[in-house]
Amino acid sequence: MHLEVGDVSSHFRDDMRGIHYLSKLKAANLPPELLEKGQNRVIDASLTLIRERAKLKGELLRALGGVKASATLLGVPLGHNSSFLQGPAFAPPRIREAIWCGSTNSSTEEGKELNDPRVLTDVGDVPVQEIRDCGVDDDRLMNVISESVKLVMEEDPLHPLVLGGDHSISFPVVRAVSEKLGGPVDILHLDAHPDIYHCFEGNKYSHASSFARIMEGGYARRLLQVGIRSITKEGREQGKRFGVEQYEMQTFSRDRQMLENLKLGEGVKGVYISIDVDCLDPAFAPGVSHIEPGGLSFRDVLNILHNLQADVVAGDVVEFNPQRDTVDGMTGMVAAKLILALQSLPNRTIQGTALRAAVCVLSDATKL
Repeated sequence: MHLEVGDVSSHFRDDMRGIHYLSKLKAANLPPELLEKGQNRVIDASLTLIRERAKLKGELLRALGGVKASATLLGVPLGHNSSFLQGPAFAPPRIREAIWCGSTNSSTEEGKELNDPRVLTDVGDVPVQEIRDCGVDDDRLMNVISESVKLVMEEDPLHPLVLGGDHSISFPVVRAVSEKLGGPVDILHLDAHPDIYHCFEGNKYSHASSFARIMEGGYARRLLQVGIRSITKEGREQGKRFGVEQYEMQTFSRDRQMLENLKLGEGVKGVYISIDVDCLDPAFAPGVSHIEPGGLSFRDVLNILHNLQADVVAGDVVEFNPQRDTVDGMTGMVAAKLILALQSLPNRTIQGTALRAAVCVLSDATKL
């Protein structure tokens, strides 16, 4: 799917049209229970779609056999909690397009074959826009996102790999992972910003406040933030308040050896990895809302991920903004490569020798 500028503008006009329409309905003094019942039906339908797609993919993978854990794409096209630009809402289809575009081969650096459906599968997107068009507020929307993640996790052997979206989505995703596993996780967070404001610009769900919500909720035991180079006094104070390990770019050369040999997750339910694309220097990823020079190289990120010792249970890639990408989609490809790096991390084992014909048939089915 390719979104032109006109498509983007039209999408936002439709968004505002729906909001204004609902405002008129409320002004008409219609029974609030009528609107709530309609909202509930839309939410139920949205969760049913995710549930049934996850169930299908789980059944297909179990039929193939030999899969301990399979990275499963779940898109969350949410951008309205961004403090500057809302373009990340359009990222999930662009990332998928880059993953499957054919400009590179189907093998990852670690030898995984994407054409094997046991390596990477997809359950589609949470219909964020359709839910918001019904006047559903962010409290309920965040619950829908959490429930969607749990539905994926209920289907063995699926492990959620979430496509953002702005960074506000990490809160409901991590919450769901922690609640589903029954305890806190360790988090490796790669970002130019700590995203730990208490309530940025009065929005508790701001993309700049997601990790404050995560730490307040007790969903993470240990939070490591790497690539930081835009941090305020409040960011440092909040880091100290929650015991966050913040590694700034100004000391990266000193910290590199330790960061490229991390061991996380002992004594907790697993490790969650959150990658904000702006952790990278804009020379590698210009298509972001907040351009911060002096960041990590793509190889720096791969070295950190490839050498990580951890049981990775879920992750996300967020803040890719297609509206600011280069004409040839450079940042989209970078985001796709980050997804491929993450999908290699869950502690999976593919055993046996399934018939290639069966693999090819089920590969096509998992892309439906």
